[in-house]
Amino acid sequence: MIETNRLILREYQTEDFDAIFAILSDAETMQHYPAPFDEKRVRGWITWNLENYRAYGFGLWAVIRKETGALIGDCGVTMQNIRGELLPEIGYHIAKQYWRQGYAKEAALAVRDWFFRNTDYPALYAFMKYTNIASCRTAAAIGMKKVQAFSDPVNTVTYVYRYPAEPAQSGTT
Repeated sequence: MIETNRLILREYQTEDFDAIFAILSDAETMQHYPAPFDEKRVRGWITWNLENYRAYGFGLWAVIRKETGALIGDCGVTMQNIRGELLPEIGYHIAKQYWRQGYAKEAALAVRDWFFRNTDYPALYAFMKYTNIASCRTAAAIGMKKVQAFSDPVNTVTYVYRYPAEPAQSGTT
């Protein structure tokens, strides 16, 4: 579906379960989530993305290293209900053995560009727990700007990044 120098991004397949389970069940990888995913939650994750492809024409896609054919994560856009508004959110999860090698940025740039070429949405968002520094850095690396922070019972504080950027809203709401 999307190709970069080192990666192929394609729709999930049910056969991707083992590879994505290894990523989403890892406590360190999922440290900014309430808990790592169990088997049921990963199966639901794959099903949710398959449904997103049908409903919206996009979702999180499997990130495959061209060199090895290994599934190393996911990256894509999902529609998220954030404070009562349905917004397109870019998301990414990369297996920890591939961290700090530029894979999340490479995949996210390709997804960002695909999104604006293939949809009519005026903006793309990223929402993350305030402690998720790596995700904040990836968002910034693809040109997103932090535009808001708000109190959240799950994350304590959630940061909102947007592309293209709009003027920052002061304070936490």
